[in-house]
Amino acid sequence: MSATVDGPIAPQTRPEDEPDPEPDPGRPRSRRRRIAGRVVTAVFVVLAVLVVAACWLTYRGLQASEALFSAKSVFTDLKTQLDEGSTGQIEAKLPQVQEDLATARRATSDPVWRVAEVVPGLGPNLAALRVVSASLEDVTRDSLPAVVRLNDVLEAPNVRGADGRVDLAPFVAAGPEVIAAAESARTAQAAVADIDVDRLVGPLAGPVGQLKHGLDQVTGALEAGAQVATLLPPMLGADGPRTYLLVSLNSAELRSAGGIVGAFAVLHAEDGAVTLTDQRSTIDLQGIDESILPLSPEELVVDTDRLGRWVQDAVITPDFPRSAQLLSARWERDMGQRVDGVIAADPVGARYVLKATGPVIEPGGTKIDAADVLEVLLRDSYRTIPDPRDADAFYAGVAASIFMAVGSGQGDPQGLVSALARAGTEGRIRIWSAHPEEQETLAETTVGAAFLTGDFPDAVGVFLNDGSAGKLDYYLTTTLTVEDLQCSGDEPTATVRLDLDYQPPADVASLPEYVTGTAQTGLPVGVLSTNVTVYAPVGAPLQALGLDDGYVSGTTATVAGRDVQVVTSTLVPGATETYRVTVPVRDGVVSAWTTPTLTSPGFVSAAC
Repeated sequence: MSATVDGPIAPQTRPEDEPDPEPDPGRPRSRRRRIAGRVVTAVFVVLAVLVVAACWLTYRGLQASEALFSAKSVFTDLKTQLDEGSTGQIEAKLPQVQEDLATARRATSDPVWRVAEVVPGLGPNLAALRVVSASLEDVTRDSLPAVVRLNDVLEAPNVRGADGRVDLAPFVAAGPEVIAAAESARTAQAAVADIDVDRLVGPLAGPVGQLKHGLDQVTGALEAGAQVATLLPPMLGADGPRTYLLVSLNSAELRSAGGIVGAFAVLHAEDGAVTLTDQRSTIDLQGIDESILPLSPEELVVDTDRLGRWVQDAVITPDFPRSAQLLSARWERDMGQRVDGVIAADPVGARYVLKATGPVIEPGGTKIDAADVLEVLLRDSYRTIPDPRDADAFYAGVAASIFMAVGSGQGDPQGLVSALARAGTEGRIRIWSAHPEEQETLAETTVGAAFLTGDFPDAVGVFLNDGSAGKLDYYLTTTLTVEDLQCSGDEPTATVRLDLDYQPPADVASLPEYVTGTAQTGLPVGVLSTNVTVYAPVGAPLQALGLDDGYVSGTTATVAGRDVQVVTSTLVPGATETYRVTVPVRDGVVSAWTTPTLTSPGFVSAAC
């Protein structure tokens, strides 16, 4: 039988004279070994994970790099393919490129890759690969097929019938797809634009830079295609007849848009068919005492009141919508006809068109072809036709003959599309619509030529306006270039350079006075006067204008937020001049607009 004790159990005590027990030497040592073992194991595990991750990233990186290399040729060759009017090679490569880029996207999107993007030095390169892979995969899936299909529409043999009528149905059908594809491309372009190529390693920086440039070309092609698909059907009369004023510019007497207004024609567009219904020379619209529309104080300073008083001078301004408003208002007042839009074309653009249509016969019986149209129009006629009114009539007749060849279906349709596209990209064709929704789209394009009123705030302008009141600019060679591109620093800059080279014939004094301009200006016979107008980008100060080894100054103003300076160049026969101006480099690009001349296009750009 056991006994029980109520209450708490008293603690057991050891007698005071009993020694402390010896500690067990094995326990702490064993614990230290276990801790050390765990640390070593953890280190090996971490190292193993890092090695595996490194191997995995290397493997995935090689997958992505190979895929991007495969895609690079498609994007870098795109502009050439489009310029040649053939996307067959792109179409053939597209399925494989789509598969490769899908692989690259998967390779650069897993969790290991995303975690590694925070590693200093390595991270920006991995992030760039991921963004480029994803963006290009979107574009090849959503956008490039639309580029190919739109090109097929433009290059189709039956895009323009034998009677000259344009089949609008394919453009209407392609419109929604091309517009959606352009939006997808813009999204991809914006994502890739944020990549700082300078932070990437050398082997990656070059290809990424090329792919960014290729993506810019895809986006540009699609935006242009979306604009064509949106504008072409209604402007060619799909929704009802349209009336347009066609303005032929004369490059023998320069104006900002390309040349003085030399002739007019009226075009009727309906259901894809365009016909010429009237033609006039500038003799039919003489100068008036007051501007047809009110002019701003800035316009009076930079362009003078001739801008609104003489139809020939309505294109002094570099802003074509303003020119078109003045011309259409004057046409309506004098001819009693309201137009739906204004189209301007210069002689070089006409030459491109003649290459596609073949020769034409002007009303007087002279055969004109692409090989000699510039010489006949801008040189020979001024030697053989003593009366300026007869010269204007001849110019108007040639312009009308070229258009009638286009409207009748003469020549190669594909060649005509390429000719018009080239003329548009060089600023040799300009279009304004009186319909606000169409003009809003046109104002975003270089064909709309809205230098002052469009969305081109970063562009520099260097424009030429003849001051001799003659026809001597046939003998002037102009060249605009961008040089000394400085891409680093807080305020990167570049130099825009204009070269003028005046080489008239030795017998220039024998030309009629209306050609030399002597009667109106009092200049010595054969001397060429040109007003050079320079516009800074919006919000940027206009730096000192260099002339050869010194500097020059002239009339200054501020127009539409741009600093402007106008100086006068005076060249004796055989003389040359070089103008230079320092401009800001914005977003790594310098874009310069200029007067399209016989020797130079209307747009020049350079990129870092």
